[in-house]
Amino acid sequence: MKPKIKIKIGIDLLMTVLLLFLMTYQIIGQELHEWIGAGMLVLFLLHNILNIRWYGNLFKGKYTLLRALQVLINMSVLVSMLCLGFSGIVLSRYVFAELPIGGPMATARTMHLAASYWGFVLMSIHLGFHWSMLLGMFGRFMSGKKMPTMSIWLIRLIAVFIAGYGMFCFHKENIVSYMFLKQEFVFFDFEQSGISVFAEYISMMGLWVFISFYARRLWRNKHGI
Repeated sequence: MKPKIKIKIGIDLLMTVLLLFLMTYQIIGQELHEWIGAGMLVLFLLHNILNIRWYGNLFKGKYTLLRALQVLINMSVLVSMLCLGFSGIVLSRYVFAELPIGGPMATARTMHLAASYWGFVLMSIHLGFHWSMLLGMFGRFMSGKKMPTMSIWLIRLIAVFIAGYGMFCFHKENIVSYMFLKQEFVFFDFEQSGISVFAEYISMMGLWVFISFYARRLWRNKHGI
């Protein structure tokens, strides 16, 4: 594997981990949330620099429904990250507090709230679209050894369970109301254990990875590509 690909994978994996930490605000607190957010923004910029050729190919080739959807998701992730970066700097009390960058706090807070949850869902979908690549890498790591049928079905059953629990948590936490600003303040349960909070967000991420991965697979199988 080429060094550049290893760097890309390392950055993407680290961004995934940081995304989960960012969503657990009630566990990590304001200051650590800001530092992790700043790190996430840097990694996102590096991710885009390393994949700059993707932007150059936007106006080349034929657009299928799947490609158009992937472009829409990617551009939406870009918009959400830019909104998070700007609003995060305006709201900062620690990392960027000394910068001469201001703005309406109420607007920045609303922007940060909506962009956080939209970003979480969109990045999870983006990860799902690339999940087959990760499975391919895992297959090469296994040196071409065929996994037992029982193990394959067990993994699928676990995936279904994670997605199901993620759907339950998505509804329980009322995420849709934050995404569409039906509620403008997040209600954190500070009595909830850190393990439980992380488990919920991992499951919610798994839900959207599951949906986008299998939707992409079904589309490809149907169209023979």
